[in-house]
Amino acid sequence: MKKYIDKGAKDTRSGFGDGLTEIGRNNQNVVALCADLVGSLKMDRFKEENPTRFYQVGVAEANMMGLAAGLSIGGKIPFTGTFANFSTGRVYDQIRQSIAYSGKNVKICASHAGLTLGEDGATHQILEDIGLMKMLPGMTVINTCDYNQTKSATIALAQHIGPAYLRFGRPKVPNFTSEESKFLIGKGIILNEGSDVTIVATGHLVWESLIAAEKLYAKGTSVEVINIHTIKPLDEKLIIESVKKTRAIVTAEEHNILGGLGESISRTLSLNFPTPQEFIGTNDTFGESGTPNQLMKKYGLNSSNIISKVEKVLLRK
Repeated sequence: MKKYIDKGAKDTRSGFGDGLTEIGRNNQNVVALCADLVGSLKMDRFKEENPTRFYQVGVAEANMMGLAAGLSIGGKIPFTGTFANFSTGRVYDQIRQSIAYSGKNVKICASHAGLTLGEDGATHQILEDIGLMKMLPGMTVINTCDYNQTKSATIALAQHIGPAYLRFGRPKVPNFTSEESKFLIGKGIILNEGSDVTIVATGHLVWESLIAAEKLYAKGTSVEVINIHTIKPLDEKLIIESVKKTRAIVTAEEHNILGGLGESISRTLSLNFPTPQEFIGTNDTFGESGTPNQLMKKYGLNSSNIISKVEKVLLRK
């Protein structure tokens, strides 16, 4: 059982900000656009260092997507920044028509995703964004788990050609991945090898899955934990290989189970290797106001519920 060390809680949005700053220094074609949330998206340093490559569009998210599409035609690599709700739901028409349909090289970077936005409540806690974005043809969808991985993903996207959606969060969370690890789009990561059950997690639920795996190991259950940071394209090969060994799977995400990672995996398994599966995620519901910890507990997005789902799926093998 491999143990992972929390190197100190950091917010994933800072990983985006630091990654953006780094690529801004190394690639003069990188430009950034923000919808009046520079501080929240941690885009301050990029703005300070690259005033002629930063565009403050104000509270005009639809216009921001149109501007980004236009900049990409001129050879620029636009990174847009605002809250996940405003990055997707508010501007879905512009993304579909102006970015995805023509395959524009635009990176849609979305902070404050999921329930962990907390006290701002259901109107801001979008839990449908992964589903919205993964259904767009040609759209790459990434959901990172900690600061280091978010920074690496941001850097990797500067080299990726085509539209992409990068989802990250507001609160400080354990930072446990290696800062030296290269981010490979579309390649899942086996964090812990096991033989009894597979847990596939994304975003903030990766750390909770590692906690659950350690507790289950103490009770005699061998758990394989896979970090799926790229939801589209999905690393189907890795997942199928794992479940052929364990023959049971639990998927965990801070998103509606309708349209999320778990549903993509369910489709993959039904076509290739039907396997008992349990889902961790919100179940066809909006969020509500509360602290991140309160909400994660209420909606079962924690290690305790992951353990319960593992125990349930093991009975179905």
